[in-house]
Amino acid sequence: MRMLHTMLRVGDLDRSLAFYTDVLGMRLLRRKDYPGGRFTLAFVGYGDEASHTVLELTHNWDTDSYELGSGYGHIALGVADIHATCRAIAGKGGRVVREPGPMKHGSTVIAFVEDPDGYRIELIDLASKAPVPQQEQALQTGGAVS
Repeated sequence: MRMLHTMLRVGDLDRSLAFYTDVLGMRLLRRKDYPGGRFTLAFVGYGDEASHTVLELTHNWDTDSYELGSGYGHIALGVADIHATCRAIAGKGGRVVREPGPMKHGSTVIAFVEDPDGYRIELIDLASKAPVPQQEQALQTGGAVS
């Protein structure tokens, strides 16, 4: 098994596509209208769906906004230079809601940005990311812990 995609409902598909492609640098992989159901699905990501997990943006034609609820957390993206990434996002009109800095109770440098619908995206500086413990690596790869 592998994770295929995560889905977010968006109020304005064109606005969301502009954010995820122009601001975060993803590619529009496919888009399809479903007139009978009055919705559109658009898939965006950094690589093809055959080998990468992607993001599905669902636009219900008769709904222009959603309550985010208290159960949603965030989407996480690894970045090589978090400070340059935040500057680039802000320069393209993106909203940085937590400037880069170490996470609470740790040393990994993180930041948060918000998409046009208010969904949070965590940026994780890969150079500062703590290594995955051996036990977690074994679980991720299906191997045994030595």
